[in-house]
Amino acid sequence: MLRRVVSVVVVSVLFGGGLVGCSADREAAERADPPATAAAPPASPSAPAIPAGSAPEQTFAVGVRQLRLNRDGDRPLPVTVWYPADGRAGGKPAREATAAAGRFPVVMFSHGLGGRPDDYDALLVSWAAAGFVVAAPTFPNTSRGAGDRNVLDVLNQPADVSYALTRVLALDARDGDPLRGRLATDRVAAAGHSAGGVTTLGLFTAGRDERLAAGIVFAGTALGVGTAFAGAAAPQLFVHGEADEVVRYAAGKAVYDKVPWPKAMLSLPDGDHGRALLRGEGAALRVVADTTTEFLRWTLYGDADAKERIPTAAARDDVATLDNHL
Repeated sequence: MLRRVVSVVVVSVLFGGGLVGCSADREAAERADPPATAAAPPASPSAPAIPAGSAPEQTFAVGVRQLRLNRDGDRPLPVTVWYPADGRAGGKPAREATAAAGRFPVVMFSHGLGGRPDDYDALLVSWAAAGFVVAAPTFPNTSRGAGDRNVLDVLNQPADVSYALTRVLALDARDGDPLRGRLATDRVAAAGHSAGGVTTLGLFTAGRDERLAAGIVFAGTALGVGTAFAGAAAPQLFVHGEADEVVRYAAGKAVYDKVPWPKAMLSLPDGDHGRALLRGEGAALRVVADTTTEFLRWTLYGDADAKERIPTAAARDDVATLDNHL
């Protein structure tokens, strides 16, 4: 009986607080029990281990491929991978294109409830063009088209991302794989939007994946995963619209305030839950893309100049403000 009460409370909070902007099967979600989570060790307040280096100055062509993964045999996790490719920059990503020379950091991206990775391709392709391999799972029970959508399954998704990350990094040593020798396996970040922001926060709290050096949370909240940030210091960038009609800005700011590590929050006064991000157009997207790219260049490539450019990128077009504690 207690487990059912806990399930109903969690679902009520998630829906009442507007976790994501899509409809969901409330009755099915209320029948589900939330997975147990272990208490996380305290976070380290020490300075993050940012590598010394520089990010590529060039813009790359982008390739795209699909991985067919399945965790534990009953959680299918198709993963879309965008990566720097040979060829002329610009244009649409080319399927199975030859990877560009070099070793590129990895960014794991988590979509929102009722979404899919390609909904965010404008942003994710821009990261790949800047020199990152971006891997985005399609989650089995929270994606568009999922047969039995269940909001509580968001709490299983940090483990999905960790599993997918292991499989993606293994490509670097797989004979004959197009990404063999192309992955900087020790330079990894996680990012996600809305329910994917919850997933991302879970990777730094109860489900801490120590391989992750940085995180980006778009319109996220810590409901279900908590704010017990754990492990080595990992810089965090929050992006949130102050007019978000789904996840209140104050809810995202409250989580941001709990982060004990270097952090910044990009706030868009006229920003909603992320339609500009999903439409792939406009000044807001340009500012978000530029600011997040500079953050990734700093945290994963160790590019000190990129860190200095973050405030400039955030101030462009006067559509956002930056609370900067990096």
